[in-house]
Amino acid sequence: MKAPLIMHIDMNAFFASVEQRSNPELRGKPIAVIGSAKRTVVTTASYEARRFGVKTGMNKWEARKACPSLIFVIGDNQKYIDTSVRILAILKDFSPRIEAYSIDEAFVDISGTGSLFGSPETLAASIKDRIRKDLGLTCSIGIAPNKLLAKLASDMKKPDGLVIITEESKAALLRDLPVGELWGIGPKLTMHLGAMGIRTCGQLGAFPESILRERFGIIGERLKSMGQGMDASPIVPMGEEEEAKSVGHSTTLPADVSDKAVIRRYILKLSEMVGARARRHNLKGRKVSLTLRYPDFYTFSTQRTLPSYTNDTHSIYMTALNILEAQRLRSAVRLIGVSIFDIAKGSLQMPLFEEDRKKEKLLEVMDSLNMHFGEFTLTWGTIFEEYESEAGVISPAWRPSGVKMVNVK
Repeated sequence: MKAPLIMHIDMNAFFASVEQRSNPELRGKPIAVIGSAKRTVVTTASYEARRFGVKTGMNKWEARKACPSLIFVIGDNQKYIDTSVRILAILKDFSPRIEAYSIDEAFVDISGTGSLFGSPETLAASIKDRIRKDLGLTCSIGIAPNKLLAKLASDMKKPDGLVIITEESKAALLRDLPVGELWGIGPKLTMHLGAMGIRTCGQLGAFPESILRERFGIIGERLKSMGQGMDASPIVPMGEEEEAKSVGHSTTLPADVSDKAVIRRYILKLSEMVGARARRHNLKGRKVSLTLRYPDFYTFSTQRTLPSYTNDTHSIYMTALNILEAQRLRSAVRLIGVSIFDIAKGSLQMPLFEEDRKKEKLLEVMDSLNMHFGEFTLTWGTIFEEYESEAGVISPAWRPSGVKMVNVK
């Protein structure tokens, strides 16, 4: 059996590059892709803008201060989704085992492709050429024995880079590499490891596993392996993903809201989005969660268990509403989220009463019309009360199929 060989494809400044490809007047200029609401942040900046220090997450004022000539472009999420699907179609021509990690990243198992496409370098060059010719975009590619190292490699030379890490070269590479460079080790974990005197992957890989387990629990064992460049996580091809553990939607409000009547309308809208997506994939949940985030980013989240599984908008809404009414808002609210958990697939029980059967039929009709004519073509009257709608940000959990495939406006 051949040793595994994993490729990670990372599109360069994806949203900004798609906008520059679509509009020749933007090419070579510093641009930042933003949302459409008054309160929005940079989702991606072109490399021309990044040279001025424009970063993802900056608000418009910060970005403009860093780059006075910056051009703001309101994102077109459908354009990005369509482009992502086309990229995945190209990758399928080179390997059947593709894991769509996010809208602009994918892992590809190239372990058995040598006889068809030549060396890993030749294969990577072919993929880059196809993406450039067909879509006018560039990508950075990392190739390594596992996903952890492949993702690290793709990040080492941007834009339009190619880096290969082998079993023989990984030890020297990791010896002095800061732990925060590894996929899965964020700023907070980096800080905790630093407090233990662990700042490089070499130090992490040599650290006693017993102490790491005592400090971080079961993850301590994985941390040591990561420091040694080991990763056993498999490629999960599209269509073979685990069943969803939750279905949720959240929205950052155009302005902080303290009026509970307005918050209720947003909860209804989010409940309908959650219910419709769950119904589309024949999923039901027994727990409903409400999340509220305040301007200081303090986040409250709690859940309630229902007597039976449901994907009914009204049940989701009323449960989330009960959670809201039991809370005393500490201040105005910045973000609201609604989710269902404890997911089961399939119809667990037929409605016993005529009223419930009518309600289910109504939801079927609403879903059918909204699928055909667009989201919220037919919806609850309360949602039509005034609120500002904006183009949402595509979640990192987005996938091109299944329940995580969300058509974000």
